[in-house]
Amino acid sequence: MLKMAKTNKKFYVTTSIPYVNADPHIGFALEAIQADVLARYHRLRGEDVFFLTGTDEHGVKVVRAAEAVGKTPKEFVDEISGKFKALKKTLILSWDDFIRTSDQKRHWPGAQELWLKLYDAGKLYKKPYRGLYCVGHEAFITEKDLIDGKCRDHQKEPEVIEEENWFFKLSDYSNDIKSKIESGELKIVPEGRKNEILSLINEGLEDVSFSRPIKDLSWGIPVPNDPEHTMYVWCDALSNYISALGYGSTQNVDISKFQKYWPADVHMIGKDILRFHAAIWPGMLLAAGLPLPKTIFVHGFITVGGEKMSKTIGNVINPVEIVNKYGVDALRYYLLWDITPTGDGDFTYEKFEERYNSGLANGIGNLVARIAKLGETISPIVYSESDIIDNNRNTKDYVCEQYDKFIGDIKFNEALGEAFVLVYSTDNYINETKPWTLKGNDLKKVIINASFLIQALSELIEPFLPETAEKIRKQIKFVGDKIEIKKGDNIFPRK
Repeated sequence: MLKMAKTNKKFYVTTSIPYVNADPHIGFALEAIQADVLARYHRLRGEDVFFLTGTDEHGVKVVRAAEAVGKTPKEFVDEISGKFKALKKTLILSWDDFIRTSDQKRHWPGAQELWLKLYDAGKLYKKPYRGLYCVGHEAFITEKDLIDGKCRDHQKEPEVIEEENWFFKLSDYSNDIKSKIESGELKIVPEGRKNEILSLINEGLEDVSFSRPIKDLSWGIPVPNDPEHTMYVWCDALSNYISALGYGSTQNVDISKFQKYWPADVHMIGKDILRFHAAIWPGMLLAAGLPLPKTIFVHGFITVGGEKMSKTIGNVINPVEIVNKYGVDALRYYLLWDITPTGDGDFTYEKFEERYNSGLANGIGNLVARIAKLGETISPIVYSESDIIDNNRNTKDYVCEQYDKFIGDIKFNEALGEAFVLVYSTDNYINETKPWTLKGNDLKKVIINASFLIQALSELIEPFLPETAEKIRKQIKFVGDKIEIKKGDNIFPRK
């Protein structure tokens, strides 16, 4: 089964760090839960896992958002970052660390160390610049990023800014980055996103602005060799993946963490920040002489009733509200099952309740209730391996093999689908054997086999639906050579 003895293998997974200009919504919940599945799965495999998330807290957009509500930038980011941090409990996330870019002790030294590495490598230079600045992106954009004169993502005209900035020589790394991606050394999932970034690289990567004058942006990390400038988003935010591991720290314990876990095994990001992570970030790492991440996994967006989520429209979905009404595993199930991992997905409450009732209430919930009710009358049951019939054992073995394959390919919905094969197989087995008509050893054997399949189910869904897995094991528990069964509350009551 899934759980294995400790190994020497490490696994480092990160989410992107969301910008704290607004409360968390269901889009980030999707990314955080996806990363959590990988972290939980690899822990069960006995690997030394480090799961990182955090918040991106500097920039003009934060300053303006804070001003709009009469708060200082620090007051504002403390409040919003706290809401993201609270998702650990709400979504039962298993992250190991939460990094904040406003943390002067933990994050700033690493960001400034990376800046100095780039500077010492001769890859930073200063020049006057006139460009189109999108506050929504906190980034300079080009004419090809516009549709009818507006940013294609934020539907707002960019500001024209003229100033002297530090620049990073990203153009020096076009060929190297392309080679790393094409060879698979830097794996981009899915293939379509790989082709997208290669197409961009083939057009030629341009040098990127790396600072803003402190007079225009004081809320940020000071440039270490130029007090008149503040670090721009790239060296500030992207460096979180290594600063959280102690990069740039003077403490030996932090340095050893960086040496232990870097490079990242998987960066999980949204499709809107692909260029930043698959072009700019690799260029920075190459310039600094650091290893590249192994995989960049790119998920899509969640729309609501076919429309993009918008505070103006009023259709932003708060994951906390869903959890409060339906439970955390209901939300995790929907996001992991109904939304293709690398594609866009749509959310409606009608569709959510339909999936809840069909997959959870009528599926897992009903199955566990049936077996618990029948098995409780003869619990505890002494069993041996010889009691398990070949067909059920073979089903479990095949499902586990396919499940591992799909997790390895980061196909969450297909892996979860394999786990649900055990639900259907157990239901079919119960319907064929009709245990409610049996007594004595015949009833005992059926309950043992059904419990065997349900135990396998609980292990496979643990990374996906951890709360549900625990509830199943409380009702159907394997202890030594005994199965203890006690019916509890319905795991998923119908809605």
